[in-house]
Amino acid sequence: MYQPPHFREDDLGVQHALIRAHPLGLLITAGASGLMANSVPFHLDAAASEKGILRLHLAKANPQWRDIEAGADVLAVFQGADAYITPSWYQTKQETGKVVPTWNYAIVQMRGKARVIDDAAWLLAQINAITTQQEGPRDRPWAAVGDAPDDFIRAQLKGIIGVEIEIAAIEGKWKVSQNRPVADREGVAAGLGEGTGQADLVRRYGGLTEK
Repeated sequence: MYQPPHFREDDLGVQHALIRAHPLGLLITAGASGLMANSVPFHLDAAASEKGILRLHLAKANPQWRDIEAGADVLAVFQGADAYITPSWYQTKQETGKVVPTWNYAIVQMRGKARVIDDAAWLLAQINAITTQQEGPRDRPWAAVGDAPDDFIRAQLKGIIGVEIEIAAIEGKWKVSQNRPVADREGVAAGLGEGTGQADLVRRYGGLTEK
C-alpha cells in the first residue's frame, strides 16, 4: 500500500480497533484460480499472537479456500470511515484557488500465513465469536447455539469451512487531511458535520482535538 509518512498509522491497537469496528473485510488471494476477492466477516483474536489472528469461514462451494489450502498468498483489507472532500471547504480556495478535490479514508491491510480448518467445533466457536461481537450491544441478542435447533446448526456447519490467518504484516493508513493547513482542516471538519466518523478523525489527527 502506498504510504506517505504523514498518513501512516502504525499503532497496532488503533489498527485492531478499526478491524473490530469494520469486521466485514475483503479477503484477497492470488492462487491457482487467479486473483480472487470475497467480502467476509472476520473475527480478530488480538491476544493469540504478536500481531493477532484473524478467523473466518467460507462456503465450501467457494473455491477460494482451496487456493488457500494450496498455499496462495493472502491479503485482507478493512475499510473504515471515508468521505469525499470538496475544495469548497478549504480556506485555501478563497486565498489562492490552488486546490483540488480528494477523498479521505481510514484503511487497514494485513498479510499472513493462512490455514484451512475443517472442524465443526472450531467453526461453531468462530461463528459464536463473530456473532457475539455483533449481537452484544443489542437489547435481545441472538445466540447461535441457543436460538436455533441443534440439527439445523449442524447442517449449516457442513456447508462451510474455516480459515485462520496469523497476521505477519499489518499497515494502517489514515488519510484525513493531515497534509492541509489548519484552516483547511477546520473547514473540512465543519463541512463533514458533527458526529460523523470522518469529521472526528480529521479533528483528532489534525490536532484540532486531543488524539
